[in-house]
Amino acid sequence: MLRMRFQRKGRKRQPVYRLVIIEDASRRNGRTVDEIGFYNPITKNFQLSFEKVNQWLRIGVRPTESVNSLLDRPEIFIAALTSKFI
Repeated sequence: MLRMRFQRKGRKRQPVYRLVIIEDASRRNGRTVDEIGFYNPITKNFQLSFEKVNQWLRIGVRPTESVNSLLDRPEIFIAALTSKFI
């Protein structure tokens, strides 16, 4: 089963997370199926491919709790509405 999950990158105490599609049984930084975007929790900067997010969610990929909380934020929703993909 596939999951939408964060993959940690960056330096010590300066995390940057990539939003990836990965097999459920894989490790956190294991081999990915697809990369959807990134999120920087320090600067609150994010970049997502909303077309890919919708495509994977329609297929049945389940997001983790932390990814789901990111996707439920109002600024993500507004960015998705103003995007040309929706």
